[in-house]
Amino acid sequence: MTTQDFENAARTVSTVEIRSTRLLFLIVGFGVAAWAPLVPFVAARAGLDAANLGGLLLCLGIGSLAAMPVAGALAGRWGARTVLAACVAAVCAALAALSASGSIPVLALALFGLGAGLGGLDCLMNIQAVAVERQAGRPMMSGFHGLYSLGCIVGAAGVSALLGLGLTPPTATLCVAAGIVAAFAGALPGLLSAEARGGPAFAIPRGPVLGIGLLCFVVFLTEGAALDWSAVFLARERGVELSRAGLGYAAFSLTMTVGRLAGDALVRRVGRVRIVGFGALMAAAALGIVVLVPGWGAALLGYALVGAGCANIVPVLFTAAARQGAMPERLAIPAVTTLGYAGVLTGPAAIGFVAHATSLDTAFLVIALMLLGVAACGRRIAFRTG
Repeated sequence: MTTQDFENAARTVSTVEIRSTRLLFLIVGFGVAAWAPLVPFVAARAGLDAANLGGLLLCLGIGSLAAMPVAGALAGRWGARTVLAACVAAVCAALAALSASGSIPVLALALFGLGAGLGGLDCLMNIQAVAVERQAGRPMMSGFHGLYSLGCIVGAAGVSALLGLGLTPPTATLCVAAGIVAAFAGALPGLLSAEARGGPAFAIPRGPVLGIGLLCFVVFLTEGAALDWSAVFLARERGVELSRAGLGYAAFSLTMTVGRLAGDALVRRVGRVRIVGFGALMAAAALGIVVLVPGWGAALLGYALVGAGCANIVPVLFTAAARQGAMPERLAIPAVTTLGYAGVLTGPAAIGFVAHATSLDTAFLVIALMLLGVAACGRRIAFRTG
């Protein structure tokens, strides 16, 4: 696009559409995090041990992976508002069932529905975001993803606070559902319509879409490692008390959220290529600090730098997926989302296998090497899209 094109595009996007996109990201982050404080209540009510709970949680991932590849096609056929409303309803109903039921079949179905609802929302919010960013003619994706990260913090803290005040899980979940519905009602006026088009509902990612998806896989795997293994590492390898072991993920989440909220200005100043290259190098070096520098203080610093390095890579990659010409956008965005989310699902388990065979230090260093690959390949793969 020329400078004039950017200026013309900037006049076509409204503040209502920007606000609606931000609300969608906030809803998804809030919905994801609202489930976490309910996990121990579900496990206790259903009498689940760790193995059974792990198996049940697979239903969440299966639901997401089932919904993500087809969300764009469904929106093209039935309209984005209709599909988004169905996803919001699925999330609210699933959370209600999870907060009240002790039946394993019901919990499995509810987790599948929660995963499907969140997966559909995740895909469509990114399709909305790339359309709004294109119309605005300026980087906006990092800020949108920052609202997702903020939603995660607010959701986890909010539900925990409600439970801490003595509310029962069903009552706390009712408050969550009311907040989600209110936010979605606020987002409705600015939701973009999706035109019905022919073609397949899902296509195998190819060309630059496959490359972008694989880069997202590595970055999401890194995020999953911080979520699921940082506390274990601090407790086992650095002797941190269990009550403080969660500080590693807290440091990661804080810098990622701040980095994304400031990311649009940073992308404009630094450029997309450098964001991916320098960000991946920073995250890889930070994992080296976590593993190689003794002391829990160094580990906390390392996790904070991992969050800062990873913060804006995925938002930039979604913009690249929208700009490539090998696949239609309505297929490319779901494909990249699905590949990325597979990293969150499979990554922590793979880390466990590697750590069992070698050590947790080795597993983290393998991720660092993969991040070096992101730094090396990002320029060549993701930014032929301009």
